[in-house]
Amino acid sequence: MVLGWLLSLAAPPFCWSCGGGARPAEPLCGGCRRRLRWLGQGLVESAGLPTWAPVGYDGPARALVGGLKFRGAAGLADAMAAQMVACAPIGLLDGCSLVPVPLEPARLRRRGFNQAERLAEAVARRADVTVATCLERGAGAGAQVGRSRAERLEAVRHTVVPAAGAEVPDRALLVDDVITTGGTLAACAAALRAAGAREVAALAYAHTLGR
Repeated sequence: MVLGWLLSLAAPPFCWSCGGGARPAEPLCGGCRRRLRWLGQGLVESAGLPTWAPVGYDGPARALVGGLKFRGAAGLADAMAAQMVACAPIGLLDGCSLVPVPLEPARLRRRGFNQAERLAEAVARRADVTVATCLERGAGAGAQVGRSRAERLEAVRHTVVPAAGAEVPDRALLVDDVITTGGTLAACAAALRAAGAREVAALAYAHTLGR
């Protein structure tokens, strides 16, 4: 505790969005926290799947996702998970197993971790639920940036399969960092249902505002 205080004096905490000062253990300053766009507790259908995220994907939320995904800031996962659990619709996390959305192998090797797994593990600790890493993703979808919605849906349709020997939960809650077109989630849901899951929904930290 004393060491952490001394380190904070040498390197004060900074805000991941604006770069200004932040309180210890807080990834955003007060001003940027107030700029988060809260989306309420209503579930939204994305590619035929019930989905939910606490905030819109812009400004400070985008900065947190980028810090976790591209800069390997593992500590951000816990702060993001805290908002996901605290604001989750009643019953969404009850009796479920969290299933992280898998990364393509090449991207996983390059990055060294799966941000969806980090989020799922952080949510699981706070919500006292289990994590089932039961999906894997093959190569072939490629980068999604710049593609139309229809092209994204088609590109990932057949790339997600149940992992060999993995047990698929009866009630699965997919976890990802951001929900965009829902194409990847739809592919994951199809793989889970084909393997025996009876109920599938999705949870993320942020949702694109064009939802």
